[in-house]
Amino acid sequence: PGHEVGGEREGGDGAWKGMRPRAQLQIETQTPIEVNPDSIYRPIERPERKFNKLLVPKSLEAALPYASKHKDAKKRTSQSYVAKRAVVLDRDEKKKISFLQSIHTVRNDKQVKRKGKKAEKFAEKAKRDAKANEALEEVRKANKKRGHRASGKRESARDNKRTRG
Repeated sequence: PGHEVGGEREGGDGAWKGMRPRAQLQIETQTPIEVNPDSIYRPIERPERKFNKLLVPKSLEAALPYASKHKDAKKRTSQSYVAKRAVVLDRDEKKKISFLQSIHTVRNDKQVKRKGKKAEKFAEKAKRDAKANEALEEVRKANKKRGHRASGKRESARDNKRTRG
């Protein structure tokens, strides 16, 4: 009397009643639902990304199958400072620049020749390697054939021995 025994409640009909869920208790007692502030969705604010212009090398642009420039490249509406200013070269500076230009031209020509020779040597080496591989393949083939012939003879000898003995 006066306390619960075995899940029964005092003053009740004697039937067992289990625990009520938390949601039901909150509704009955009218307590607000606890909200974790970290669980609340809020809009994500992302800064707008700015991408650099796509720069296509002039050598690659020249090799493209159409003559038009890259679609993202826009022509300047106003001249830049470097284009506006007048650069007057004296005789010595002109000589230096032309000398450097001629040196660069010679170097570029040498590089082109070097690349050509390298390509030729590579082609020759590929031919030699192909011939050597062909010869090796023939030798391997002959060895394989010899091995198969020998194993065939052994098997036939073994079969003959079995049939005789």
